[in-house]
Amino acid sequence: MAFALAHAAELPGKLRLDKTAYLATQPIYHPGFTIGGISEPLAILALAALSWLVRDDRIDLLLVLASLVLVSCMQVVYWLAVHPVNKFWLADRALPPVSAGFFGLGKAPSGSGAGVDKAWRGLRDRWEYAHAARAVLAFVAFVLLGLHVVRP
Repeated sequence: MAFALAHAAELPGKLRLDKTAYLATQPIYHPGFTIGGISEPLAILALAALSWLVRDDRIDLLLVLASLVLVSCMQVVYWLAVHPVNKFWLADRALPPVSAGFFGLGKAPSGSGAGVDKAWRGLRDRWEYAHAARAVLAFVAFVLLGLHVVRP
C-alpha cells in the first residue's frame, strides 16, 4: 500500500506541473519504485497463503479473499494503464538490463517525441489517476485485512 499511497499523495502537486517539470520528475521513480514493486506480487502470494490458512472460517476467508482480489486488481490496473505509459516515458532512456527487460514488456501508447507534445497531458492523467485508483484498491484491501486481524 505504501508505494501506491505515495503516488496518490503526489497527485495534486504533480497536476500543477507544466510539461517540462512533469517530464523531469518522472525518472525519479526509477529504480526505487521499480525495486519496491516486487512487494505487490509477494503480497498476492502471501494473501493466497493466508486464505489457505483461514479457509475453515468463512468470514475470515471472505475478508482475506476480498483483499486478495483487490491487490490482484492493482496489478491489472498497473499492467493495463500504468505500465504502457511507463514504457512510453522510458523509451529513450538507457536502463540497466533487468529494468530494460521489465519495461520492454507490453506495448507503449502510440506516439513519438512530437506526440508527447500533443498527448503528454493525457498520458500524465492516465498515469496519475491509475495510481490513485491503485491507492484506493490498496487501502480497501488493507482495511479488509485489518478487519480479519482484529476480528475475534
